[in-house]
Amino acid sequence: MTRLLAKLRRNDRGAAVIETAFALPALVLMMWMIVQAGLVFRAMSGIQHGLGQGARTATLFPKPSNTAILASINDAVYGIGPGTFTIPTPVSGTADGANYLDLKVTYTQPTDMLLFPGPTITVSRSKRVWIAD
Repeated sequence: MTRLLAKLRRNDRGAAVIETAFALPALVLMMWMIVQAGLVFRAMSGIQHGLGQGARTATLFPKPSNTAILASINDAVYGIGPGTFTIPTPVSGTADGANYLDLKVTYTQPTDMLLFPGPTITVSRSKRVWIAD
């Protein structure tokens, strides 16, 4: 009996399969989290691009309407997949005798961790644009 137990203790066949069974779910989950982060970063780049295009449109003379600025932002944005993209109405103001327009965009995306929900990520970007009179 002791001989059989000693032989079983030295036998490590199948250990790699057991270790892989423990490690594989964690590896797959980490890879899925990287994909989710990539979707959020792509959307951040897209909303930043749209915001820049809206800022360029807002600096034109004569000043375009808020509807034209919002349409410019909405037309230029890309990469927003399963989330919600919102553009509030631009806020105008005056500072040091010059007029400005504050543009803001917000993107909200729920994430998931394969079998259970992950955090909801909200990204906001804003720009102050000095407009010509």
